[in-house]
Amino acid sequence: MGDRAKASAPASIGNVGVGFDVLGQALDAARDSVIAVREDKPGVRLGEVSGLVSSLPEAPERNTALAAAKALLDAVEAPFGVTLSVEKGVPMSAGMGGSAASAVAAVVAVNALLEEPLPLPALLPYALAGERVSSDPPPWDNVAASLLGGLVLVARERPDSVHRLPAPRGIVAVLLHPPVQVETKAARRLLRPDVPMRVAVEHSRRMAAFVAGCASGNVELLRAGLDDLLVEPQRMRLLPALAEVKRAALGAGAIGCSFSGSGPSVFAWALAHEAGPVERAMAAALEAAGLKATAYRAPASSAGARLEPAEAAAKVAA
Repeated sequence: MGDRAKASAPASIGNVGVGFDVLGQALDAARDSVIAVREDKPGVRLGEVSGLVSSLPEAPERNTALAAAKALLDAVEAPFGVTLSVEKGVPMSAGMGGSAASAVAAVVAVNALLEEPLPLPALLPYALAGERVSSDPPPWDNVAASLLGGLVLVARERPDSVHRLPAPRGIVAVLLHPPVQVETKAARRLLRPDVPMRVAVEHSRRMAAFVAGCASGNVELLRAGLDDLLVEPQRMRLLPALAEVKRAALGAGAIGCSFSGSGPSVFAWALAHEAGPVERAMAAALEAAGLKATAYRAPASSAGARLEPAEAAAKVAA
């Protein structure tokens, strides 16, 4: 236990195409970092903000990092408060789990200040409490993936049952983020409350094939499964270029391609040696639509949240 700690958490791909609110994947190509400084004064406060943004809300009810930290401190009845400095490396409203990354990094940093820190998986409820600020109900897929790393399956919410799935070897996630913002709440409002039985059956078939492909390492099962029939068609209007981007990605050898979370970012899974051509094809399709996108690339087995060296926290806080 010290008086300061620094933690970081990766971006994430919500849904992983076919697994709406069930599957999530860490994307260790961008990270949020949080420095927590212990103070005698109770409560949570915002310190410096840096990185992709220069300001964030100072009220816990409007800031995922502060809300997550407060939830943890309240739960353990901590006899101290904290000031959090946030470095945003994950774009906001991008479909990359930016709000989840901040919440996760915050609870991991604050947890390190406790006299008896909790195990990493036990921090999930507090990170979810932070993410609730951004979207209510909070998307478990982004939060669990950012916290635990790799590919995660939310098998049940109450009582919670979250498990890491085997991430197939040699698979790389390629993500393109166009200069468009989509709020999760707005994207959810586009979804119908019910779907035809045939769609539900076909969706179940694809998700089963995808999970089986992950467990067995069978790339052909992954190709058969990574095709979202349930949510993606309802959100196409958020990025009209998606159909062309998918066509380009699959033509370049991608295993599958879809929105990352609620978009507008688009991701594809590809074998490592085909990731470059897939990325270039997706970027060209977006550019043809007048959208110059930022590219990210990371293995499907990306690392999750972690504590950073103590000297890094001291240097930045000084």
